[in-house]
Amino acid sequence: MKYEIPGVKNKVCVITGGAGVIGTSLGLGLAEAGAKVAIVDFNLERANEVASLINEKTKSGAIGVFANVLDKNLLIERRNQIHSKLGKIDVLINGAGGNAPTATTKEEFVTENSLNDLSGTLLGLDIEGFRKVFDLNFLGTVLPTMVYAEDLIKNGGSIINISSMNSFRPLTKIPAYSAAKAGINNLTEWLAVHFAKVNIRVNAIAPGFFVTDQNRFLLYDKETGKLSPRGEKILSNTPMGRFGEPDELIGTLLYLISDLSKFVTGVVIPVDGGFNSYSGV
Repeated sequence: MKYEIPGVKNKVCVITGGAGVIGTSLGLGLAEAGAKVAIVDFNLERANEVASLINEKTKSGAIGVFANVLDKNLLIERRNQIHSKLGKIDVLINGAGGNAPTATTKEEFVTENSLNDLSGTLLGLDIEGFRKVFDLNFLGTVLPTMVYAEDLIKNGGSIINISSMNSFRPLTKIPAYSAAKAGINNLTEWLAVHFAKVNIRVNAIAPGFFVTDQNRFLLYDKETGKLSPRGEKILSNTPMGRFGEPDELIGTLLYLISDLSKFVTGVVIPVDGGFNSYSGV
């Protein structure tokens, strides 16, 4: 094993949205610590590819599982599948989420110039796009918790929610994503209290800026491949001066699910290169 972390080996860990960039890295890190990993994703082909990649590197028996985090009945069916292949669940990582262009305003501010055409402001935003992004990030955390926490109530365990820098200070242009992630922080604290008497710890990780399939369109110019003005602004406000690498989230995850943090619950840990600490001056 690459990581010798007390209390992680042989834990059955479910990662929703596990086929994404961050989910893939977290799944590999867990397997390298001796955990059994279920990659749960709406894209079964990609989930199986990620599981195969993990198994090639670790021989850990990771599996790919198809599920929609907004379909409770399907989540229940897939829980049974995980039981049959890996056993009872010890750790749930709520990683499903992301933003979309349909929930993104074109304008950062409403200005005098906007008054002739409000389509680029909140007033012109597609409400269905807004709802889709909010539901994916917020209800897509609530529903898997409702389903998979049943195992944890019986055996104890950990729930890790993936939050965001948007949860502390909302970024311009992405109101649905920001509001949902702020809700995740509050939900994390609520769940930590709710489950405290049955030995379930609930914490969250708030990544800073990592390049993913969902945010690449905001960070890089599609035509030139160079940083967009927004991407440049983000890096200028990140003291370490770069985007994060997905494997830089692994240490925090392993700490939060391990015996090293047995008295830690209800916290949100930024992994952000100093972004949340920097005032810009």
